Amino acid sequence: MSEERTAKRRVAAFDFDGTLTRSDSLLPFLRRVAGTRRVVRALLPEVAGLVRLVRGRLDRDAVKARVIARTLTGISHDEISRAGTAYGHALAERSIRPVLRERIEWHRARGHEVVIVSASLASYLVTVGRALGVDAVVCTELEVGGDGRLTGRLLGGNCRGAEKVARLRRHLDGDDVELWAYGDSRGDDELLAHADHPTRVGRRDRTVTFSD
Repeated sequence: MSEERTAKRRVAAFDFDGTLTRSDSLLPFLRRVAGTRRVVRALLPEVAGLVRLVRGRLDRDAVKARVIARTLTGISHDEISRAGTAYGHALAERSIRPVLRERIEWHRARGHEVVIVSASLASYLVTVGRALGVDAVVCTELEVGGDGRLTGRLLGGNCRGAEKVARLRRHLDGDDVELWAYGDSRGDDELLAHADHPTRVGRRDRTVTFSD
C-alpha cells in the first residue's frame, strides 16, 4: 500500500480570482487593453441580466464570451501579449494573497506539483504562473486568427466549473493523483468535489483553514 501511495503524483490545484487574489482580474485587464469606454459599451447590453446572473439564472460563461468578443475582437495578438506580460508581472508582485503564496511554497517544499486552474486569461496568467514558480497553468485562452488578430472567440470555451476538472484531467493525462484543490466560488465546486483535500477559501485570510 505504501509503495502504491508513493507512486501517486501529488498535485495542488489553485483557482486564481478570489483565491490566489481577492478580486477579479479580467475587467482590469480588458480596461488596460481596450480602454474603459469600450469595456463599458461591451457591458451595457448585459445590464438587464445582471440580477439573473447574480442569482445563478444566467449563463455566466456566455456573458463572459460576449463581453470578450465585444471588447477584444480585432486587437492584435502581439498587443495582447505585451499588455498581458506587464499585467501578469504586476499581479504577481502586488495581488497574490500572502497566505496563499505561502501555501504554494508549502506544496513546492514537499515536492508537489502546483497548477493554477482558472477561468482567467492565459494572456496574463502564464506570466503570473512563471513568477510564482508553478508547474503549469490551465486556463481560458483567446483564439487568434490567421491575420494575427483576436477573433473574439474563446479557444475551447471558458475554463470554469466542470470544464476545470476536464482540463485538469487532460493535463494530468490519466495519472493516479492525490489532489489538493483551492477555490472560492461556485465555479470551483466541481474542482473541490474532485479533490482528496479540498479547501474553500474565504475572502479574509483568517477564514482560510488548510487541510494537510
